[in-house]
Amino acid sequence: MRNLTAIRISLVVTTLAAVSLLVFSLFAAAPLHAQKEKPEPLTPDQQDQIAEAGIFPVERVGLYVKFLDEHSDIIKGLITRAHTTARIQRLNGELENFAALADELDDNLDVYSERKADIRKSLKGLNEGVARWQAILHALPSEPGFELSLKEAFDSVGDLSDQAKQISTDQEAYFKAHPDEKNQDRYEPK
Repeated sequence: MRNLTAIRISLVVTTLAAVSLLVFSLFAAAPLHAQKEKPEPLTPDQQDQIAEAGIFPVERVGLYVKFLDEHSDIIKGLITRAHTTARIQRLNGELENFAALADELDDNLDVYSERKADIRKSLKGLNEGVARWQAILHALPSEPGFELSLKEAFDSVGDLSDQAKQISTDQEAYFKAHPDEKNQDRYEPK
């Protein structure tokens, strides 16, 4: 009888431990599931092109502008399509990718600015691109289903615009004061 009671107690303890572990696992995994996945705005081929551009900032910024143009062309093409759920989902995804790519370019500009890379050539194309992208985003009708991603895209392009203008101003002043450092890819102390 004692052995049977001990076995029952052991079985109850084991079951409680298993249930506790299961409940803990569910609570631990819930926040991970609730987090939004960060979109990958570049195709593998585009990622390879960015990687090949490596430390060449003018080429790299040019590639980002090109890829942002491609995303904006897709968004522009979706504006006139029939208002379906599939269109709204596609627009939402494209806007998320567009904003993520603009943020990625923004991060790259931070690095290039800090290391005094001469990116003035590519900033001209970037500033022209920003104007095109803002016009396309403004042309999107107000519809439920992609409001948040549209706001994020507006914010990202606005931040990119502000940063490009600031870097342009800073670089004109810097390279006017340091003409021997023009056309360099990174700051190298003398």
